[in-house]
This record gives sequence, structure tokens and C-alpha cells, in this order.
Amino acid sequence: MNLPNKLTIGRLLATPVFMAFVLHDNFYSRVAALLFFIAAGVTDLVDGYLARKHNLVTPLGVFLDPLADKLIITGAFIAFVEVRELHVPAWMVVAIVGREFLITGLRGVAATHGSVLAADDGGKFKTSVQNTAIITILLAMISRSALAHFAGVSVDDLAARGAWAAAVGRTLEFIPFWMMFGATLASVHTGVRYLVRHAHLLRENP
Repeated sequence: MNLPNKLTIGRLLATPVFMAFVLHDNFYSRVAALLFFIAAGVTDLVDGYLARKHNLVTPLGVFLDPLADKLIITGAFIAFVEVRELHVPAWMVVAIVGREFLITGLRGVAATHGSVLAADDGGKFKTSVQNTAIITILLAMISRSALAHFAGVSVDDLAARGAWAAAVGRTLEFIPFWMMFGATLASVHTGVRYLVRHAHLLRENP
């Protein structure tokens, strides 16, 4: 097994560890979750670069690389639903995961017709929005945990500490929901566009 594939498998194996850190209500665990997610993004870039530069692209790598990317992203969103302080609705995650099922199914249909549907700019935009949302939410979680760990203050306590502190509290309270909403909107919008663009594949005689 070549190095790019080993890095990809490492990302796959890191996903449950990453989720465990997210779910553990502890400042250091949440910092570790952020570092794990950033490291996963770096290894994604590195294994792709090495595979292309040294001609190490393999069927296994082509299969595992997008799987590893989708798994850690959906794993993050699913974990966020379990964190009560974030108030992330489950329907948002269902919409995001459903979009991935839709695109995967559409590509499967295309394969039966002997064609390959490449990722478009919409998919890259969606991934960027999702990654930004995850990192921002993790930073909000770290901030909340830091307040509790180092100052013994909760977000609710900030409301009684002046206008500036109250504004910080409201930001930490609402930003996870709106970041998730943005990620959901980008996922659904780009998914619908992709489906409309390739709707001919679903006709009886495409």
C-alpha cells in the first residue's frame, strides 16, 4: 500500500476519535477535535499531491479519498446534533447527508450509461462552506469551554456582565445554528443545481 492511501486510511480511522473529542465536554478535548480536523484537511491535500506527483493514483485511493472526506464532515455534523449547547437541528444534518446520497446515486446512474460525472465548482464551494462551518463551530465550542474552565463563567452568566459580555454570549449562542444553516443551504442549493444539470440521466432514454 502506497503512502497516499495510508494517509487516507489514517483519516478514516481518525474520524471516530475526532467525534469522541467533539462530544467530550472539555476544553482540551475540543481543542484536540479542532486539531484533528485541521490535520485531516492537511493530509487530504498532501495525499492528493503525492498521488498526482508520483503517479500513485490507484482504484483504492480513488474510492477511499472522497469517502474519508465525507465521513469526517458528516461525522462532525452528526456529533454537533448530540451537543445540546449548540442547538443544531437534526433535519439540517439529514439534508446535508441526503445531498451526498443524491449525488452518489446520480453518479451511479451515469456510470450505467458509460459516463463519469466530475465534481463541479458548486461541489467545491459546498465543501468550503461546510469546512468553514465546522471550524467556526468548533471555535465557538472551545470558547465556551475556555470560559467555563478558566473563568468559571457560562454563556448565560455573560448576560449580567455588561453589554459587551452579553454580545459575546449571544454570538457564542447563535453562531453554531447559523453556520449550520449556511452549510445546509449551500448543500441543498448545489445539490439541486447538480440534479437539474444532469436530470436527463433519469429519463427512460437519456
